[in-house]
Amino acid sequence: MLVLTLAPVIARAGGLVRDPDIEHGLTQLAAPILRAAGLSPSRVGIYVIEDGAMNAFVLDPTAIYIHSGMILRLTKASELQSVIAHEAAHIANGHLVRRAANVQSARNVMMLGAALSVAAGAAGAGEAAGGLALGIASSAQGVFFGHTRAEESAADQSGMRYLAAAGIETSGAVSLLEIFAGQEALPKRRQDIYARSHPLSRDRLRQVKALALSYGKNGKPDPEADYWFDRTKGKLSAFIRNPKWTFQRMKESPYADVRAMREAIAHHRLNQTQKALASLDRARQARPGDPYYDELRGQILLESRNFGAAANAYGAALKRAPNNALIMASYGRALVALGGTQRLQQAVPLLERATSRDWRNGQALRDLGTAYAKLGNNGMASLVTAEAHAMHGRTKEARILAKRAVDMLPRGSAGWQRAQDVLNAVKTDK
Repeated sequence: MLVLTLAPVIARAGGLVRDPDIEHGLTQLAAPILRAAGLSPSRVGIYVIEDGAMNAFVLDPTAIYIHSGMILRLTKASELQSVIAHEAAHIANGHLVRRAANVQSARNVMMLGAALSVAAGAAGAGEAAGGLALGIASSAQGVFFGHTRAEESAADQSGMRYLAAAGIETSGAVSLLEIFAGQEALPKRRQDIYARSHPLSRDRLRQVKALALSYGKNGKPDPEADYWFDRTKGKLSAFIRNPKWTFQRMKESPYADVRAMREAIAHHRLNQTQKALASLDRARQARPGDPYYDELRGQILLESRNFGAAANAYGAALKRAPNNALIMASYGRALVALGGTQRLQQAVPLLERATSRDWRNGQALRDLGTAYAKLGNNGMASLVTAEAHAMHGRTKEARILAKRAVDMLPRGSAGWQRAQDVLNAVKTDK
């Protein structure tokens, strides 16, 4: 199992943007490409990092990371899909494995992540295994994650083939690379990160143009892709950009529900809760039964401290998307905020399932620790908090809390064994 530490850019960034609607939209855009690449859409996640720089990269075979700056700069679905296709090619072509073979040493936090991944797999955590180390930011040199020109050429060829096989316009790859044209002539400090980690050249641009020409007008308009691109970009921009900017540009979207959603987010960010809910109701009327609009309603109510109504909204969203770990975790968080033994007991299994399905959600682990503590189960509260610290490389705190959990939990129980796993993992840290 390949486990890599995170590039420095993640450490500097605002972190992962965990939003079920945005991730669903990216999955819709990526699914036909991943299938064309021989990859499973259910096993390769597409995640957004809040960072204004234009970049995209892969660290292991289970995830593609795209900067928010990249998404906000692009103008059409096929451009974003060409980014996904290119990164999927790095996975399918085995470039990660070859790069890892050149590593001479690894930081202890990387070994910690590897140990926790193995422990999670041995404990039957399934989906949590294989990537725990990705929650750890490191000071590894960015050049380690850069691709060679040969790899870029191969990824371009494969990516274009995936786009053509999926019936997506290959011209999007050309217009994407044209954005970075001339980057090589700039001083390195002024180049986009994407240009530094994905070496560009005139030859590479010529190759992509030739490939696009050879495939001809193979793609055809895809209203579904256009919709999910507009919705994903629209929601991301509404949360990142100034509300005034959002209000001024709402009419740019051709979709009534997306316009209303963006307006709702802008009002919410200005603490205008009633206006936000009224705008969101228009989005829900335009697209009835959409679980992600119920989820957004829950978020607005939760952040407005209307915990009971938030729990109801999240509950409705979960009924429509019963396997979505992010919605599951948010429902659990609302129940924890409500408090009371019955609601806390209802929240614990929700949060346990959410964290086992999605290890990247650190907020869910913290909420689970809070729920256990309020129920008086201090052993499990110490355990899940230790796991949260360990997955973020805070080995000292993880060791202290894991030892506390070992002393409190019944010897040989599942929780006790998980605490031992944490202790075994942090032994590598000196």
